[in-house]
Amino acid sequence: MKTILVTGAHGQLGRCIQTLTSSYPEYHFLFTDVDTLDLCDEEAVRNYFSIHPVDYIINCAAYTAVDKAEEEETLSFLINRDAVANLAKAAVCAGARMIHISTDYVFDGTKNLPYIESDPVCPVSVYGKSKVAGEEVLQAVSPGSVIIRTSWLYSEFGNNFVKTMLRYGTEREEMRVVFDQIGTPTYAGDLAKAILEVISYGEKVSFISGVYHFSNEGVCSWYDFAVKVFSLAGMTTQVLPIESSEYPTRAARPFYSVLNKTKIKMTYQLTIPHWEQSLRVCYKKLVNRE
Repeated sequence: MKTILVTGAHGQLGRCIQTLTSSYPEYHFLFTDVDTLDLCDEEAVRNYFSIHPVDYIINCAAYTAVDKAEEEETLSFLINRDAVANLAKAAVCAGARMIHISTDYVFDGTKNLPYIESDPVCPVSVYGKSKVAGEEVLQAVSPGSVIIRTSWLYSEFGNNFVKTMLRYGTEREEMRVVFDQIGTPTYAGDLAKAILEVISYGEKVSFISGVYHFSNEGVCSWYDFAVKVFSLAGMTTQVLPIESSEYPTRAARPFYSVLNKTKIKMTYQLTIPHWEQSLRVCYKKLVNRE
């Protein structure tokens, strides 16, 4: 039985993977977070792998506080670059395959067509720069790895845009949301399943390393996303579209970060749901949890 180590297990993606383990009984799963394994401690990582034989690593651990990263650059790079290097070194020593999660923030958002994997990276924030650095160190240390860039992640777990909108919908009669930032929401449950399918396909057919893009299908603005959330919930909160200049943030965001997913769909034979379909699935789970 092959063993899969999932880091960042307390986060949205890690928790979604935990809900899927029963569907993959052929694998043994290990889940860690900073409380059980500090990825920034190279010796701790090395010791962990000496005790636990691992065949696959799914690295969900990341520093994701985009605005705070502008003030905490050192910490952002420590988690998004140095911890990745520690994992990559351990993966090579263990002969394990690594799947690392990256972001649409590696791009500057000036393109007007969906980004493909070979487009030049040009991050406009500290967070984006730290994620690029993580990609680069992983490719240098463990070139047989898979990097999956994703965007606008949400789920029934943790803090995210969908849960924030639902909370505001009970507190406010009016919301102002930017309409000039375009991308695609990604349900973490879909990404979790896709990652496990990549591993499963790799076992049966071929594990092909490289950079891939994954989000749900379709395109929208944050404004459109908010309107759909309130509509699903039957909330009467009025959503007003505003420009990004009316909602300044410490970190710059890419104005257009739609990801082209052809490569991962063709390589690993994946079918990806539309974002509105997946939002409905997530909302039903949120309602059932209450």
